Amino acid sequence: MANSKHAHYRYNLIDYCLKYKGFNFNQLLEYINNKISEVFPGETIATRTLREDLKLFRDKVNGFGAPLPEGIRILKYSDQKFSIAQKPLLPYENYLLEASQQLLERFENDPKYDRLSEALIKFQDDEDVDSTEILFYDHNEEYKGIKLLKPLYLAIKKKQVLEINYKGFKDSSSKTYEFHPQVLKQYNRRWFVFGLNNTDKNNEWSIPLDERLINYKIIDKKYITVKKDWNMFFRTMVGVVRPQDAEIKRIILRFHNGRENYFKTKPFHADYDEFFEDEKQNQIWFETIINKELIQQILSYGKDVEVLEPVELKKQLKIQAEKMNKLYEK
Repeated sequence: MANSKHAHYRYNLIDYCLKYKGFNFNQLLEYINNKISEVFPGETIATRTLREDLKLFRDKVNGFGAPLPEGIRILKYSDQKFSIAQKPLLPYENYLLEASQQLLERFENDPKYDRLSEALIKFQDDEDVDSTEILFYDHNEEYKGIKLLKPLYLAIKKKQVLEINYKGFKDSSSKTYEFHPQVLKQYNRRWFVFGLNNTDKNNEWSIPLDERLINYKIIDKKYITVKKDWNMFFRTMVGVVRPQDAEIKRIILRFHNGRENYFKTKPFHADYDEFFEDEKQNQIWFETIINKELIQQILSYGKDVEVLEPVELKKQLKIQAEKMNKLYEK
């Protein structure tokens, strides 16, 4: 019986090697064990386990049916376009998926499991060959940064210091920074990593996980933990850009044409509150810093929202509206 511990992680590693590398059996075993020990310290697999994995890869009935000929010295797919990611779930994987869905039903009233349950439903919809597709997600297919998510997550867990090579869209050349990653944040279907930029002495530095992060490597330096309440940090801002020394302000918005109801179904600030007075039922307020993302979210409501406070935000919205108006004067 195959070793089921970290099986799917192994399968992805094997799939990558068979597609892009050219290892013999012993080299493949060494590579897999090195990768496993990075994620699961002190753990490795035996020769027998890898042989069972390769058998599963070749199995056309209960496995992946991979184009991996028997008796070859260099283990590589004969069809380089093949990947197990393109194959449907194996029977036991479908069973695990259904079991997971049933388990989550026990916690259906606990909001912290909502996203996991949503993901399981999406998997089931994709794998159901007997029905038409039901779920259509707002998915950014061009987003490549998701591949950086796991290694950066592991760097945070292991408290590793990174040397980051970064080049902004407006930069003429890339720059290198010593970076101590602390947390990951998702916003607008993209991921960002926050932490200490020890080169510029900025402990609230953020990097988008996209092509601007050219490369990185782990360096042998003592990791510095930033003593910050990251939950409060994010709850007092919209988006991911926080200007240094930005002050928290009380924002009051008045909606028109019933748009406050749309805001309540998808608020761009989690801690908003409503007024109790009847004459203010179309108004909401929250506390946050003022940044570009806040302004963008307010502008997305067009003429159906009005900033009542603070005055400085009203002025910034007025400037933006005047600039937009000039674009359409011709």
